[in-house]
Amino acid sequence: MHVPLRATGGLVATAAVLTTLSACSAPGTASDGADTRRLVLADAYEPEPFNPVGGHGETGSSKVYDGLVRLGGGTGLPELEPALATELPRDDGTATTWTVPLRDGVRFSDGSTFDAADVVATYSAVLDPASASPIAGNYAMIDRVEAVDERTVAFRLAYPYAPFPTKLLLGIAPSEALETPGPAEESALNTAPIGTGPFLLSERRGDRTVYTANPDHWGGEPEVRELVVVYVPDDNTRAQRMAAGEFDGTTLPPLIADTMADAEGLTVVGHPSADHRSVSLPAGDPVTGDPAIRLALNSAVDREAMVTDILGGHGTPSYTPVPAVFGDSHDPDAAFRHDPDAARARLGAAGWVPGDDGIRVRDGVRAEFTLMYFPEETLRRDLAQAFASDALAVGIEVDLAAVARPEFRPRIPVDAGLLGGGDVPYDPDTQLYAALHSSYTRPGVGGPFDNPGDLADPAVDAALDAARRSTDPATRAAAYRTVQQRFVANPPAVQLVFLEHVYVLADGDWAGTEPVLEPHAHGVSWGPWWNLRDWRYTG
Repeated sequence: MHVPLRATGGLVATAAVLTTLSACSAPGTASDGADTRRLVLADAYEPEPFNPVGGHGETGSSKVYDGLVRLGGGTGLPELEPALATELPRDDGTATTWTVPLRDGVRFSDGSTFDAADVVATYSAVLDPASASPIAGNYAMIDRVEAVDERTVAFRLAYPYAPFPTKLLLGIAPSEALETPGPAEESALNTAPIGTGPFLLSERRGDRTVYTANPDHWGGEPEVRELVVVYVPDDNTRAQRMAAGEFDGTTLPPLIADTMADAEGLTVVGHPSADHRSVSLPAGDPVTGDPAIRLALNSAVDREAMVTDILGGHGTPSYTPVPAVFGDSHDPDAAFRHDPDAARARLGAAGWVPGDDGIRVRDGVRAEFTLMYFPEETLRRDLAQAFASDALAVGIEVDLAAVARPEFRPRIPVDAGLLGGGDVPYDPDTQLYAALHSSYTRPGVGGPFDNPGDLADPAVDAALDAARRSTDPATRAAAYRTVQQRFVANPPAVQLVFLEHVYVLADGDWAGTEPVLEPHAHGVSWGPWWNLRDWRYTG
């Protein structure tokens, strides 16, 4: 078992703040005790542009846009429920045509009326090459979208796609705002959104974004009158400011959050997720591309210790990208046993022999590679350190590098990366296809985080293609189990852990929080605040 390698200075500082913290009013309460029905949250992630064509709110998390459907709560795979649709979409029996009836009497924030033309315009813009939408590939199954009439749309698909309802979480923008083709990154919607959502954007300046309740929302005006989100990227700074009473809530790494568990007036909560952390292994490198190295690393890493020592129990080991929440599609036998001795034996049999310093060498090549992580994320740093410790124990040297995001992406084909996954985790297809299908190894297909290990396995491709086109649940589940079996036989990465996303809340006069399965991109758009539209004031 590795010794947990993590910086403790920030935790000590946070604990000291908590020790001296005195009772104070929550940020959403005026100094005279009057109810302001205002929430102030601190986010670890920089605010994104508000354009749904650019990917904003693709997983249903937007406060200013509604999709045709929205997520229901619960600890398992979330149910979908109608939003701008009046009922869930109906397919034609082949899963190639999906018909959606639309809600009447809905208005956008600019006063214009919502109808079928807006749905057609939004999805058409995503698919239009002129938009250069970063999410276009996620909707490649759509051949065209048609307005049957003002209150009905039909999605015509290029091939059967059973999980298509998950693609209807995307926020809808008015057709007038999309009538001029052009790059999504240049759209006025990025900074001036026009949506039908429960909140309106009233200010975005510097590190501060302010939303106000939409009095004309079709679901009723939210009882939270104002939401303020402050961008604070440093984990320890965010924790200290939370402890000092500056915020009503924030997201924190598990071990830092747990130091607040006994603080008066604060509550620590965890939400389930399909968000995983893994180490990508570039296929073109003589070390990370070697099958023996890849298998040995998967046996060497102590995932249980990572869950205990780094996640504080807020997570589970990950052996493939498929979490247990996917039910029959999850294969519990597709796993690696922590066995450093077996890892050493495998390396020796493959010709990797220890050098004078204990690091293995084969044909003059030293078993050494670089592992990148984002410097502002303490959790990725700690996982990277633990991984390096486990690798060193079997004779593989991992050089850790804190690399800023702009420099990180272009280095993915060359250097290993501590990556996250689970961007749209409401079906195994969206969890696996871009991560493992060989089509994403072709130039110009996807991005650097798609299939970063360059897996090219015809059996995996065949299973992924069959599963996404089948309408039979049993057939789909069997195909995904095949993918996992192939993954552990020839791993393109080292899966580490599935995360429970952890949040800290200041106690207050609100009811309505419930868990939901969260994607990789979380922050305070998720957590207890994902369904803020439904919160009720109890003060």
